[in-house]
Amino acid sequence: MQPTATLILALGLAADAFAVSVASGLKIKYVKVSKALKIAIFFGGFQAIMPLVGWVAGISLRTLLAAISHWVAFSILCLLGIKMIYESCQEGEEKDFNPLCNSTLLALAIGTSIDALAVGLGFALLKDSIFTIITAIGFITFWLTFFGVFIGNKFGNFFQNKIEIVGGGILIAIGSKILIENLIKVTA
Repeated sequence: MQPTATLILALGLAADAFAVSVASGLKIKYVKVSKALKIAIFFGGFQAIMPLVGWVAGISLRTLLAAISHWVAFSILCLLGIKMIYESCQEGEEKDFNPLCNSTLLALAIGTSIDALAVGLGFALLKDSIFTIITAIGFITFWLTFFGVFIGNKFGNFFQNKIEIVGGGILIAIGSKILIENLIKVTA
């Protein structure tokens, strides 16, 4: 995968974690670097681990799905993108949570990284190197969520839903790119 595409993918996957970190910043009365680091370590760590888990699982399925791997990757990324956009547009009751509680952070980190697990599965099917990708995803998620806590504390709800819409659009675009590139290879 090209470095630009890796960067864009990492930004798309980090969007929901960033939105949650902004919401966390809203809930924390006095934000300190240590509090932002705790949140960033949870989110960045899980965003890096989950694609690796998906990739390992996908290795066993690679031979079974080799002929349609680009369709699988396209479907996974587009469905995740549509889901992110749909969820960001839903009006729901705001749940109260303590963003510094370890069990809450664990649940939020797993919840926001499920899409990264699916992406890891797709990369196993496409035979792409996962290590550069998980490093980029973890690094970018770490820094976005770290700064997201401070942004949420200062600016409130303004960014939250918009970031998830952009992230969903990015996932759809990358899925479409993978599909088009593989269809072009087949016809060439």
